[in-house]
Amino acid sequence: MTEKPSRREFAKIASVTAAAVATALTFKPFYILHAKPKPDGEVIGHGAHKYKVHQGWGNLDSSKFPINNCHEMVQDSKGRLIMIGDEVKNNILIYDRSGKLLDSWGHEFPGGHGLTLWNANGEEFLFICDPNLGKVFKTDLKGKILLTIEHPSKVGAYKETDAFKPTETAIGPDGTIYIADGYGSQWILRYTPKGEYIGKFGGPGDEDAQFSTAHGIAVDYRDKTNPTLVITSRVHNAFKRFTLDGKYLSTIFLPGAFVCRPVFDGDTMYAGVCWSRLRYLNQTNNSGFVTILDKNNKVISNPGGTKPEYRNGELQLMVQEKPIFMHCHDVCIDNDKNIYVCQWNAKKTYPVKLERV
Repeated sequence: MTEKPSRREFAKIASVTAAAVATALTFKPFYILHAKPKPDGEVIGHGAHKYKVHQGWGNLDSSKFPINNCHEMVQDSKGRLIMIGDEVKNNILIYDRSGKLLDSWGHEFPGGHGLTLWNANGEEFLFICDPNLGKVFKTDLKGKILLTIEHPSKVGAYKETDAFKPTETAIGPDGTIYIADGYGSQWILRYTPKGEYIGKFGGPGDEDAQFSTAHGIAVDYRDKTNPTLVITSRVHNAFKRFTLDGKYLSTIFLPGAFVCRPVFDGDTMYAGVCWSRLRYLNQTNNSGFVTILDKNNKVISNPGGTKPEYRNGELQLMVQEKPIFMHCHDVCIDNDKNIYVCQWNAKKTYPVKLERV
């Protein structure tokens, strides 16, 4: 890891943003906001990470398999692509890599949001977060609910009046369940594999070890001898790194990018960017893209976004360059390094495929 843990990270934001104003003006924001996307087949991205866009890859008959928001997607050991959304007629849609629908299920998750796959010694399970219900569910791959984690007040971790709107889970190497309360009270809660409460860390605020929209969480195994947690702090335009027991390590600052959860594939980290900063450097609707970081947590490609630029070791403002996407909520990487993009608030758009070229 090359980024250095520093309490000064966010003290630098004001100066970085001020310096970025002049740069942002060169992006012709009015053009960006009103330009029309090109047909399928456009190549986006940078360096060795370029992709051909297939906007209609996941399209289905909406009268039979409707979607509202495509929230997240994971790939199981059979190569099936499992997507969760908040349409209770079919919360789960399961695709093959050609875009063919293999199966669908789920009617009980009105806020179906977070989807994590856990391979426990060859047996696979899903963890589903529903911030509308304020619950986390463990299921098998056919949708049978095996465990439910409810409001933390039931175990003394919250007051009954505290909001609990979980957005994501991650499963540690020992089976510890981590829950990110990203739309609620901004804590990361830890539970045993049986659902017994262990403790919490984080909470709301602008300190290094606190969060502003702790939207996503994942275990980073790139250092196999020392796995860590990478947790989204979306309003801070950042990922924050922690030990498995919740001690703050460092911040990966991604100026301009309101990132969703981190997704790891080998040494590479990917994320959907739900919004970027256009016009007056404010959070702007319909300004999403995808961001890709290398093993040193350096941004190397932004499909749909501006080319990443570092000056004196500091990443400069990143914004949407091409209106391919509206609000990128999650990405899934297949065995050929293609990316599947799920979008929130995108006119009920099915997943989009980015074919690696």
